[in-house]
Amino acid sequence: MHFKLIIALIEDDKTDAVMDAARAAGATGMTVINHARGEGLKQCKTFFGLTLETQRDMLMMLVEEHQSRSILEKIAEVGEFDSKPGTGIAFQIDVEDALGVKQQIARLSEVVEEEI
Repeated sequence: MHFKLIIALIEDDKTDAVMDAARAAGATGMTVINHARGEGLKQCKTFFGLTLETQRDMLMMLVEEHQSRSILEKIAEVGEFDSKPGTGIAFQIDVEDALGVKQQIARLSEVVEEEI
């Protein structure tokens, strides 16, 4: 079984909705890192040294490669990445090897067989 790592940087008020959408699309779990910071094309506005941008959360999920694209698209839809600039970004990375996912492999094997 091959995996992809999906990383999504989203506005913190959309974290729960994106997590629910990812799980509904096939993600079996995820890690959330709160209070991530970053910049896009334009620098963040500041007021006396304090950033005025909204906080972001980072979601990381290890997913089966056949499900990765649909999960990624669902995250983008719920996070409104294409309709509202600056709301977030998501991307996937190939994973060469993974340990500690024995339970997920057993569950995903049935789902992937149905999709293929």
